[in-house]
Amino acid sequence: MAAENHNFFQRVYEVARLIPFGRVTSYGAIAKYLGAARSARMVGWAMNASHAMEDIPAHRVVNRKGLLTGKHHFDGTNLMQQLLESEGVVVKEHQIVNFEQLFWDPNKELGEYLY
Repeated sequence: MAAENHNFFQRVYEVARLIPFGRVTSYGAIAKYLGAARSARMVGWAMNASHAMEDIPAHRVVNRKGLLTGKHHFDGTNLMQQLLESEGVVVKEHQIVNFEQLFWDPNKELGEYLY
């Protein structure tokens, strides 16, 4: 992995670790917070690469419509959904119910990124 990708992934993980229990955010919201608004796909790659790290709540990061687009990267058939449901998040047909209410926007919650 290139050094700049490694650094970007680490910054993604810093933000992901701050997503509160029972809340979700999107790949794009994290990218925008990091000053890389067009890098939502790269945030997805970071989340996919994080599955070996137990302290990264990758299951809390979904697409901009609340769809569990990363679910096929989790071990087990419905692990991403099960992890979310264990936090009280309701998922129906691979989409988060009440997504707008559960959405955690790092841009609003954390303020300006310091790096």
